[in-house]
Amino acid sequence: MKKIILLYVLCIFGLSLYAQQVPNVLRRGGADSAECREWVEKQLSEMSLKEKIGQLFIHTVAPLNTQSNRANIYNAVKEYKVGGLLFSGGQVGNQAILTNYAQELSKVPLFIAFDGEWGLAMRLKNTPRFPRNRVLGCIQDNQLLYEYGKEVARQCKEIGVQINFAPVADVDINPRNPVINTRSFGGDPKNVAQKVVAYSRGLEDGGVLSVAKHFPGHGDTEVDSHKALPVLNFDRARLDSIELYPFKEVIHAGLGGIMAGHLEVPELGKNPASLSAHVIDNLLCRELGFRGLVFTDALEMKGVSQNENLCAKALKAGNDLLLAPRNLKRELNGVLEAVKSGWLSEKEITEKCRKVLTYKYALGLKTKPHVQISGLDKRLNRTEVAELISRLQKAAITVVNNTGGVLPLDAKLRGTTVLNIGKPSSGLEFYSRLKQYLPLRRIMATSDSMSAIRKELVNSQRVIVVINSNDYNKYKPILEKLPDSLPVVYVYLMPLKTMSDMEVCWKKAAAVVLGHTDELEIQRQVADVMAGRAVADGRLSVAVSDLFKPGDGVTMSPKVSRIYKPEDYGMSSAVLKGIDEIALEGIKAKAYPGCQILILKDGVPVYDKCFGTFTYEKSKEVEADNLYDLASMTKTNYRHSVGCHETV
Repeated sequence: MKKIILLYVLCIFGLSLYAQQVPNVLRRGGADSAECREWVEKQLSEMSLKEKIGQLFIHTVAPLNTQSNRANIYNAVKEYKVGGLLFSGGQVGNQAILTNYAQELSKVPLFIAFDGEWGLAMRLKNTPRFPRNRVLGCIQDNQLLYEYGKEVARQCKEIGVQINFAPVADVDINPRNPVINTRSFGGDPKNVAQKVVAYSRGLEDGGVLSVAKHFPGHGDTEVDSHKALPVLNFDRARLDSIELYPFKEVIHAGLGGIMAGHLEVPELGKNPASLSAHVIDNLLCRELGFRGLVFTDALEMKGVSQNENLCAKALKAGNDLLLAPRNLKRELNGVLEAVKSGWLSEKEITEKCRKVLTYKYALGLKTKPHVQISGLDKRLNRTEVAELISRLQKAAITVVNNTGGVLPLDAKLRGTTVLNIGKPSSGLEFYSRLKQYLPLRRIMATSDSMSAIRKELVNSQRVIVVINSNDYNKYKPILEKLPDSLPVVYVYLMPLKTMSDMEVCWKKAAAVVLGHTDELEIQRQVADVMAGRAVADGRLSVAVSDLFKPGDGVTMSPKVSRIYKPEDYGMSSAVLKGIDEIALEGIKAKAYPGCQILILKDGVPVYDKCFGTFTYEKSKEVEADNLYDLASMTKTNYRHSVGCHETV
């Protein structure tokens, strides 16, 4: 009986190790068809060992349509038989021309890869520019991330790309990280995972392979792996709960690509993750059950580039494709020598080559693709793309807090000053839009008028500080010394990463609003949100100092009622607070079990509080929406009349 139980447990454990089904890309691309197997085996049968090895290399070239660059492409394709190319930054037209040139040269259709974490604009000029991932991490509707991924896939296919080295699946929980920060969807592993999966599904449903990076997780480092080797000194429990979590979800979702990062994780072994069999073969492929393509990060990076026999080690560790080695000839020959010496087997190389070819078939490379050059710019920059970018930007607008209850702004109140920190023209659209709804005055922050600015702000009834420049540091002393009683709303029309040193101001803020960008349409949208005429439901993607955590934020809509402060109508919160003591004293003396006190000034509730319970037996607590059977009323002169209603 014990043996049977043990066998059952082992079977269950085995299923957990190999949890991923056939990746979606392969199922969708007919990888299990007889036609696919026939095509793959035909290619293999015509390849030498060197050509099989070449299929495992992705060579980096610049999109420069020059004689020397064409010679570089020619050598890589004709001499070394590389399996793919990765273009660096430049002009989209040149890349399209060179892609056609390279595909024509190659006997086996090439993988064309792209490193487009925020779309083509990350590398190519005059292409649609999408928000960074940190901004997208604020969006609650993950369907928008899916649409974004699908649109990026469409653009990739327009320029002949089959692989996008995106998205970043690293969890950004270290504000000192010099290389990940805005590239990550944020600091909450679950939110990051949701965004990664949604975007990746969009890419792959659009016919482009997604590659989540940088396994096992590069978010909590203070070293840039482009310059040195980061070390993650975390135990397995921590890795499972944070770093590995998004990658597990990627695998569970059946997505097709993962990139191994250049970072050392002592808990998982001594070698860099990208060169570690324990990390790639044992953890990623066996334990987590990943069956897709495993890419190294760029092998020219200093985090690993000093290692000898670099590419041979990477293949031995379990990687399928070798990205951007510094010396293509030397590394390819190094792999060939490793096979000849028996350190790598020819069977291993053949199986990896078969896997690569199978993915090529599934991604539409049975035949050589051709990029249509004419009309390319127009197809990339169509109207629908601008509309999608706008929807993403608007969905990311975040009201981080509204502790003072000042939002939505009351159009009846006067004495509102807008302090604009930035160029005179920046923030003007926000001001002009908001001025349509309520009376405002605007002052521009200048370093030679500090005293005048201070006087203007202190004499205001409320202040809106609009920041779209790093110059805000000059004005922090003024902002930090504003009276605590003065409602101040901070509006940031700039990236979140620049605001981490505003902690003192944020602590006293009545509200904080993140627009993330100063684009005119977003300025107008932020103004509409603050005036109660548009919805904002974004949530903070990363922690800000010790004040706010990922997920913080409040939903604003035209249905939300603002909270009025006595100061808005020339009254004192400190004075009115004395009413609390009177109400509580009455309950203590058993004059009444509970009450609600409401003070109206000019028809606006400036004081509205509930005390006590329905009965003396302390049953249900009094709440603002309770109905009352009025039995008696007592009026007490305390600056203003206060009505205490006995509850029955």
